[in-house]
Amino acid sequence: MLRIHFTGDDLARVRMAAKPDVLWETILSFHRLRERRRAVMFGEWRSETRARLNGETSLLAAVVPPRGYFPDFLTPSEAGGGLESGLAAIRGTEPARLHSELTLASASRASARAGGRAPGSGPGPAAGAGAAAERAQAPPGAAPAPAPAVAALAEGRPAPMSRLLTTIRSYYRAAVEPYWPQIQARVEADRAVRGRALLDGGAAELLCSLPPVFRWRQPVLEADYPVDRELRLDGRGLLLQPSFFCRDTPVVLRDSALPPVLVYPVDHPPDPVFGETATALAPSLGRLVGHTRSAVLQAIQYGCTTSELARRAGVSLASASQHAAVLREAGLVLTLRHGNAVLHTLTPLGAALLRGGAPAEAPTAG
Repeated sequence: MLRIHFTGDDLARVRMAAKPDVLWETILSFHRLRERRRAVMFGEWRSETRARLNGETSLLAAVVPPRGYFPDFLTPSEAGGGLESGLAAIRGTEPARLHSELTLASASRASARAGGRAPGSGPGPAAGAGAAAERAQAPPGAAPAPAPAVAALAEGRPAPMSRLLTTIRSYYRAAVEPYWPQIQARVEADRAVRGRALLDGGAAELLCSLPPVFRWRQPVLEADYPVDRELRLDGRGLLLQPSFFCRDTPVVLRDSALPPVLVYPVDHPPDPVFGETATALAPSLGRLVGHTRSAVLQAIQYGCTTSELARRAGVSLASASQHAAVLREAGLVLTLRHGNAVLHTLTPLGAALLRGGAPAEAPTAG
């Protein structure tokens, strides 16, 4: 179990990431690529990504095992500024840290092969329940790198570091970049849900709203986790980072001295995550209100701003605003102003129309 301890100052400093983190998504997607589970959810993406991969990934596979610990230096906070900013931060990792984290990763891999518990295996997103029985399926060219290559990287030599960065960049372009609009839309939907919780009840309500794997028992946030881990924030606050490719259990950095970040899985429908568009999923609704307006209604179901709505529905900002206004006048959408932005959410009638059923009954007085 993971237990994150908050002080009053920490609650005041809880914050949501503004967007998906490009390196967290890249590294976590590499886990998803090599597993056999979730064939319906990620199967098509795996097939397309494997077909698109034409580069060498063995060094990446050596430092990011299929499950268990992977080095903290691969997901620096600078990646919030984009892929190249993140890669520059990786290149600038201190040699002592490189050596320490890569040595731990090698020990984790050796322990996993021997059937034992990998040291520091907590952060590995694939180390959750049932992962020990999971067989990894490696992508083309992902055979373990020779030990000298990893050793040279651990020594801080420029050539293997350049090779690693080139590998990460090419893998990102094949596995993550083509799907970024969908990744961004799902993370934005999660942010809208968390934002409403924060507005309704502050940081405590926000923590209560996290996925079912979490339990908020003030002042401790608990989560299902492959190992026992205590994380004390000590007034530093916590960055909440929703992730498209994180599944089952959350991920935290192993080094508790680093700025605390909690990476957690966004909600996915049971259908393929990169499947058909909303209008294709609801043809009858499309015939009723028009395919574009149907897509707009689908896009609003998790809550969103007008800019997010335009991106999700694939329409212009002006068109998104107009469609939202029409749906609002029809009693299907509620729009709330928050600062300089507005947040669109479905009314019970709008949600019922989307479900194809009657509105949910109001609670009865006791």
